[in-house]
Amino acid sequence: MEDKPLVQHLLDIGAVQLSPDDFFTWTSGLRSPIYCDNRLTMSYPVIRQRITREFAAFMEQIDEEIDIVAGCATAGIPHAAWVADQLDLPMVYVRSSAKKHGKGNQIEGAYKAGQKAIVIEDLISTGKSSIEAAEALQQEGVEVTYVLSIFNYNLTEAVEAFADKSLPVHSLTDYNLLLHTMEKDALLSEEQHSKLLQWRENPSAFMHS
Repeated sequence: MEDKPLVQHLLDIGAVQLSPDDFFTWTSGLRSPIYCDNRLTMSYPVIRQRITREFAAFMEQIDEEIDIVAGCATAGIPHAAWVADQLDLPMVYVRSSAKKHGKGNQIEGAYKAGQKAIVIEDLISTGKSSIEAAEALQQEGVEVTYVLSIFNYNLTEAVEAFADKSLPVHSLTDYNLLLHTMEKDALLSEEQHSKLLQWRENPSAFMHS
């Protein structure tokens, strides 16, 4: 399992699909040459265990001592649970918005102001959902030390959004590594590679292409 890049395993199981000549359409309406569904990793024990190990290894080597692992609802929840279990840490999860019934919680689980948290997300595209989860924790006095994800689209919009909020980000693999892997294996033509780089820099230019 460790003999090839994680992104190759994501390609193997169809969690990441690349279609440079026939773009996907995201829910937002954005047209994209890539579709990523990391929820599929839940069904492959060896791959999810590798993801857990790599998240845990990163958390163990940073200077901050982490008190809580926070998963973004919904796809970040299982990975946060596995990491919290491996590191013997408490876990919470963060909804996209507060519940409309019951206690009206946006954050589920036990936490308190002053604690330090890692936020785990399965995927970073624009960064909006991850940043909202981090801000929900910050509003409760919890310090967010890092946002972690399995995959990152490397979109300029996300880079700028995280920088604007002074939120450090670390992803296990990303769009750039995907292109490198496919180029190395001669799976992309020069024209396709160029097109994929152009999309990363300016996705909106491909809205009607």
